[in-house]
Order: sequence, then C-alpha cells, then structure tokens
Amino acid sequence: MAELDLVAFDIETTGFSATDQVTVIGFHVPLGCRILVQTNGRQPVELEAEIQDRTDCHVVLSTHDSERELLEVLTEFVQIRLAEDDVLLVAYNGEKWGGGFDLPFLRTRFATHRLAWPFGDLPYADLYPLFDTQFNTTVDGDAHADLVSVYDLCDEGTAGRLDPFPDSGEAVTAFEDGRFAELILHNVADVIRTAQLGELAERYCSKADFNVKSLTPSVDA
Repeated sequence: MAELDLVAFDIETTGFSATDQVTVIGFHVPLGCRILVQTNGRQPVELEAEIQDRTDCHVVLSTHDSERELLEVLTEFVQIRLAEDDVLLVAYNGEKWGGGFDLPFLRTRFATHRLAWPFGDLPYADLYPLFDTQFNTTVDGDAHADLVSVYDLCDEGTAGRLDPFPDSGEAVTAFEDGRFAELILHNVADVIRTAQLGELAERYCSKADFNVKSLTPSVDA
C-alpha cells in the first residue's frame, strides 16, 4: 500500500432514496480537503473563509447551483487531480461486498443525469470490512464498527471535535435549512476520519486485507 497515496472520500445527500440528491462530496488529499457543495441555487456568503477559520485542515471549497453541476465538476477534479496519480480511493462503507452507500448512490445519480462514470481506472478499497474483521471493535459485548465509533475507539485525532453534528442524519436538515457551513464541516470531519483510519490500517494490516478493486466500468461510455 505504501506506493499509493490514500485519497479518502465521503458524500452527503438529501436522503437514501434513488430520487434524492448529492449535496456534498469531499476528498481528503495529501495537501488537505477538496470539498464540492451544491446549494440548490442559494448563494451563501464568504463560506470558504468561514470553513477555513473553523478547521486546521486546508480546505479548497467550491459551490455549485445544482447537483448536475456538482457532478460535472467532480468529474473534472477526478480527471485532473486523481486519474494521473498513484492513488488508492478509500471510503468507509462506500461500497463493500453485499452493500455500501456512497458509490451505489453516485452511480444512480450519474445515470440519472446521463453523465459518464468518473472513477474509471481508479483502484478502490472499503475500510468498513477491514475494521470489522481485522480490529476488535466490541465494547460491552456489542460490536461498534461504524465510522464514528471506530474512530473514537482508535483515538485517531480531533475530527470528532470538528463535527458539529451528534448524528449524521442532521446533514439532511442542515441542507434544507441552508446551514452550509455546518454541513461542510461535518463532511470535512468524516473525510478526515476516513483518511486517518486508512493510514492506521496501513500501519497494522497487510496489503491483502485491503481487498482492492477496480472502479473501471466494463464498457466505456
């Protein structure tokens, strides 16, 4: 794994159904965080400055009027920043055997907008099954393998203090209410959590444990 730079990603949405939309997608790259947010036409003021004031992580932020615009810019970012580099895309419960959230959700939204899949040629690994099987996450007789619980259990850092939401479900109402700064900070916290857990796994697990797969579609668009 040492020859690949881990790039963690995480998305926020308006819900869980196929007709819901992506509101935020964030990436943790070696130099900081790249965050894309769609505002549904609303115009938040000085958003990037507010985010930067509230986190030590360098954040590059762009706002987009619609989900389609967000997905188009996401494609440009992947092609320019990720596709030509030696990176391993990682997520926590992004897509694993028999389930996952982020990548299946994105496939449906890209298909809805008739946009090409952007992650071709990128290797991907999900961290959820790795921590579920290669680490002991049992506390008081119950397994706690969700992102926040594992992060807190491993005491990996301060991302928890950055997150304004006690529950990720609040990201939905934050978007509805136009609380974009809080929504973005929640996403930043999650991509930092994911990145730091990925680095932890590299230190304690074998390459085979990562179960790397290709995200290249079988037919070019």
